[in-house]
Amino acid sequence: MRSARLTVVLVAHGSRDPRAAASTSSLARAVARARPEWLVRASYLDHAGPRPLDVLAALPGGSRAVLVPLLLTAAYHGRVDLPAVIRDASSLPVRVTATDVLGPASPLLLSAVARRLPSTDLDAVVLAAAGTRDDRARQTVADAAVALGRRLRLPSAVSYASGPGARADEAVRRLQDAGARRVGMAAYFLAPGLLYDASVRAAREAGAVAVADPLGDTPDLVRLVAARVDSALSGSLASAA
Repeated sequence: MRSARLTVVLVAHGSRDPRAAASTSSLARAVARARPEWLVRASYLDHAGPRPLDVLAALPGGSRAVLVPLLLTAAYHGRVDLPAVIRDASSLPVRVTATDVLGPASPLLLSAVARRLPSTDLDAVVLAAAGTRDDRARQTVADAAVALGRRLRLPSAVSYASGPGARADEAVRRLQDAGARRVGMAAYFLAPGLLYDASVRAAREAGAVAVADPLGDTPDLVRLVAARVDSALSGSLASAA
């Protein structure tokens, strides 16, 4: 029997930290509230379950599903893991489409990042990210830091919790050395976890006066997920994204 509703499968990286899965589930519920015509499910590439293929395999034959990778860069998971899921799903009686990842920075994504910053009088901002060894993906995060600084009209820097690049404390101190006194940490993280916690700890130890929560289920992120799905269905880029 053909499913009457489009199934949107959010595909998160997955984490041993239960807060990450809770955050992804919250985002799935928020997307479902915003687009009640969709059946929205959360899935994970690692650690937590279910896996994307498990969600797809449970759908009725003839269903249509759109996979949304909850990733901020097109690094390994976006280039390798998601295509593998699509290949494995080819044997299922389900039509499957995948959207682009949520990054690089777009007006909606930058808005979500900016809105998570506490309303504190800042004179500089560090955009903290998980990090990657993929040079191109890392450059998109650096570009996002520049764009965020331009949006906030503040000096900005980028930091990474893993891989090459400055850590959050180094980025905070670099801005302080340039004259900033009230540095805030913006979060280029979708959900809490080990790397987010490491960035927060490092930023605070260096004297950051404010740190942002991960993006979670912010309205702008919900809109970005919906825009990615609409774009995949229409085959064209959504202007809002």
